[in-house]
Amino acid sequence: MTTVLRTRAELRAALADAPRPVGLVPTMGWLHDGHRALMRRARGDNATTVATIFVNPRQFNVATDYTRYPRSEARDLAACEAEGVDLVWLPPVEEVYPAGFDTTVSVGAIARPLEGAARPGHFDGVATVVAILFGLVGADRAYFGQKDAQQVMVIRQMARDLAIGTEVVACPTVREPDGLALSSRNVHLTPEQRAAAPVLRRALVAARDRWAAGERSADALRDLMWETLTAERLANPEYVSVADGETLGELQTVDRQALLSLAVRFGATRLIDNEPIGSRTG
Repeated sequence: MTTVLRTRAELRAALADAPRPVGLVPTMGWLHDGHRALMRRARGDNATTVATIFVNPRQFNVATDYTRYPRSEARDLAACEAEGVDLVWLPPVEEVYPAGFDTTVSVGAIARPLEGAARPGHFDGVATVVAILFGLVGADRAYFGQKDAQQVMVIRQMARDLAIGTEVVACPTVREPDGLALSSRNVHLTPEQRAAAPVLRRALVAARDRWAAGERSADALRDLMWETLTAERLANPEYVSVADGETLGELQTVDRQALLSLAVRFGATRLIDNEPIGSRTG
């Protein structure tokens, strides 16, 4: 049976005698099958599974995005119960950021391009809240989705640099049958926008397949993604990227492990996706 906890003190008390290893699944709620896949992986790898549900105000650089973020405590708790999560931490803002809180965790170069450039301050908010969660839970492993590839890289850098012992585990992106990556934001799409949204996956697959056929020009792959996206009337691309898979610096020639990624708006809803290609040996 899932135990719901609201305060730092309750969480620490519940974890004091919890069997180890402990697996952590940090979420912002509105749980979908992608979150459930993380929970199942955590359950399989660990003796105790902890999920956190907290819509983190510090990672939203547009206030309306924070207020629009979908929320349903009953729905989320039912999902955690169904997946056999042992402990759910569902705190109010003041338990995460107590009165007088005045610290920001700012990760360096890996956090600057792509989503870092598009959403100033976003990764400071992510790194700060994850550092708090890692400190409170002391988990052996924490599970994140590959859909947010740059976020995984930022959190790994933060954990290494701050000597946090939690292993950061990236799990495969879970998709709808038509290829659209599961995201809590998908709920905001109109029916027409939802029908158009799989163009993100089509653009990535087109570039991946062109690379697999021998194309090594990063500009050619970017152009192909851009052309695929702009052929869809409702898609408004923010960026397309072909970047080094370790540094996220933009490439001219794809001669190493790389990450194809993009961000696209459908009306007020912004979606991201990515596809790794290549290998460390090129």
